[in-house]
Amino acid sequence: MLEFHDVSKSFWTGTQRKVILNHASFRVELGQSLGILAPNGTGKSTLINMIAGLEKPDEGKIIRNCRISFPLGFMGGVVNKMSGKENARYIANIYGLDDDYVEAFSRWLCGLGEYFDMPLGTYSSGMRARFTLSLMLALDFDMYLIDEGMPSTTDVEFNRKAGAILRERLEKSTVIIVSHLPNVLEKFAERAAVLRDGTLHMFDTLEEAKQLYDYTA
Repeated sequence: MLEFHDVSKSFWTGTQRKVILNHASFRVELGQSLGILAPNGTGKSTLINMIAGLEKPDEGKIIRNCRISFPLGFMGGVVNKMSGKENARYIANIYGLDDDYVEAFSRWLCGLGEYFDMPLGTYSSGMRARFTLSLMLALDFDMYLIDEGMPSTTDVEFNRKAGAILRERLEKSTVIIVSHLPNVLEKFAERAAVLRDGTLHMFDTLEEAKQLYDYTA
């Protein structure tokens, strides 16, 4: 379960204060995936990072009573001067998992060969994307966070393997996905919300959320 209790978040842009959330309260139970519609520039990534614990609220409380992933495609958390092997074992220890298993799974899925034993700082952007996604899939979460759709790389074989694993994982997990496109949410969630001007409007169905989203677009 995930709960937001009277949570507020804002930023000073240099000329004005941009409100991301204004005293928002909501709950996501396991098994009840949620889609959040939000126009570009309203703070989608900030919201998903707050859910993941990567950013703190200004006010209020966020309760996480389950294992929540970092956002799919998130490139932080790994160390450039460490190799893929060292990063895999480091992340495994953070989550209290078997480091041999996480290393072996990530090594198999990302398919980087000898580069897996080289520092991440030597990776191309595509290699780094393959490594970070394979590392995330090596971990097992109750709730997965997706920012603007499924991550992918230019490697067709990797996308096929990773996509199959991710689809299987999501069938038995809870998903929170944020996007500015309603059709992206349809693949993952029936229940939805609309984020606009710092207010999160919750709805029982995606269709109801789309009506408000389209009306205020």
